[in-house]
Amino acid sequence: MSSFAPLSDSYVRRVIDDELDELIAGLAAIAVEGPKGVGKTASAARRALTIYELDDPATLAVIEADSTRLAVGDAPILVDEWQRYPSSWDVVRRAVDQGNRPGRFLLTGSATPQAQSVHSGAGRIVKLRMRPQTLGERGIETASVSVAELLTGAVPALTGTTDVRLDGYVTEILAGGFPGMRSTSARVQRASLDGYLDRILDVDLPEIGVEIRRPATMRRWLAAYAAATATAASYEKIRDAATAGDGDKPAKTTTIPYREALERIWILEPLDAWVPSKNHLMRLTAAPKHHLVDPALAARLVGASPRSLLAGKGPTTIPRDGPFLGALFESLVALSLRVFAQASESRVFHFRTRGGEREVDFIVERDDGAVLAIEVKLSETVHDSDVGHLKWLRDELGDQFIDALVVTTGRHAYRRPDGIGVVPLALLGP
Repeated sequence: MSSFAPLSDSYVRRVIDDELDELIAGLAAIAVEGPKGVGKTASAARRALTIYELDDPATLAVIEADSTRLAVGDAPILVDEWQRYPSSWDVVRRAVDQGNRPGRFLLTGSATPQAQSVHSGAGRIVKLRMRPQTLGERGIETASVSVAELLTGAVPALTGTTDVRLDGYVTEILAGGFPGMRSTSARVQRASLDGYLDRILDVDLPEIGVEIRRPATMRRWLAAYAAATATAASYEKIRDAATAGDGDKPAKTTTIPYREALERIWILEPLDAWVPSKNHLMRLTAAPKHHLVDPALAARLVGASPRSLLAGKGPTTIPRDGPFLGALFESLVALSLRVFAQASESRVFHFRTRGGEREVDFIVERDDGAVLAIEVKLSETVHDSDVGHLKWLRDELGDQFIDALVVTTGRHAYRRPDGIGVVPLALLGP
């Protein structure tokens, strides 16, 4: 246990901080979840007056001896890395049942324990996802276009100019959004990402009870999944890509637990297909698009470099339209949109008809079913042919369709004469 101490003024405020400030004023317990290294503890600790660090062996031993101590101390009480002692979830849940005053508990977790090991916490503990930093959180650019405003349906004017160009996006894709792994040295960044990936196999998965009998096979499968970034490739194709030419294809009984375990520690974050609430659009695909939580992990798994990406090179084991850099850029957009949409109580999907005749990269859906449709283009310019699917979807959905954008690598944000917005990713914010 530790008492509150003011954190360094170097802390960079995150989008989730606004959500936490609003929710902690009205909720008794909030669980901030996400992969290791995204900054959960730093954000939660700024609000805590009492902190229990369960990744500290001495603290964990005390709590295991007397778990009720977790409810003792000045509030807010932070239970950090709660999954190290899954029973702590139930301690918090029972304490909330006994006194449901706002701002009493914060929990942070880097893994989801098996479902049968903990109570759901429904109605007592509200979950909030934290992801790696967006470009704005990294200090790359100041956003001029708000996703929250677009989701109101107000169709705002779009303005702003950025100096971030294609090579800048490549730099950010490779650097990643994990605060502690960012460095001015590309070599240090590569070493940090390699260490992070090694830790997943050597420490994180065993901590949640997943035995990796053949780490090399697991690593090959994860690299094959990375090669499938931003595609809806079947898991059979990913297994084939993991064969590495030696005929040693991992069995389904091996790869399904891989996938489930990596999702439990939030390393894989597939993007579900959109199923409209007003289901007049028929023959839609139900397959998810594949994404890791940060495109930097995908890039490192396949050995991408600035030179290879800018030369249009990438893995060829998974068929795709366009260069691998386009897939990684789309994955960076996915990361950003998920952060911004969560702040606006919305969800992100992709849209594709079963035969692939119509496809929209992202659908941001409000609770009432209204949608913001977004295409991604690895280019500075947008032509009429690039917005055809957006205009078709607008005609199909009518009033349910509230706005549309093409996210680019260009310099300027503006609206086309047909009403479709054009926004450089660096200018897009919450």
